Amino acid sequence: MRILPVLLCILVLPLAACGSSNTTTTDMDTGATIVAGGNNRLTLGVNSFLWHATLDTLAFMPLASADPFGGVVITDWYVAPNAPDERLKVTIYILDRALRADGLKVVVFRQTRAVGGWSDSQPAPDTAHKLEDAILTRARELRLSTLDRST
Repeated sequence: MRILPVLLCILVLPLAACGSSNTTTTDMDTGATIVAGGNNRLTLGVNSFLWHATLDTLAFMPLASADPFGGVVITDWYVAPNAPDERLKVTIYILDRALRADGLKVVVFRQTRAVGGWSDSQPAPDTAHKLEDAILTRARELRLSTLDRST
């Protein structure tokens, strides 16, 4: 499973700050946790709030790939229990280190089951937009919760 190395990286990164000579800061614009020890700095390659919001929003779908440094999340095909003849696959690109609406691109793929197997179909025009809105809303919530903890 490809998600395991990514999860390990995300879980281990905060632990790297446990040494006494390291300092940890959070960039409030990008949400990135910066772990510094000497000349070494480790950060996510994309906006941390968008990254975590994307994973939270797509938690109901199986992940095929997640790259926190390149900012790409690809789900596997998802079949909703109430629509067994339709499946969706989503690719999310996080394009910026800032928490901005234009720093996110959502692409949705849809297939329907036919007699010969699955065939490509057009997703509803607003599906990608609704996912994008959900991710941005969650990212804002995460940022606000971080601000509340820092005061």
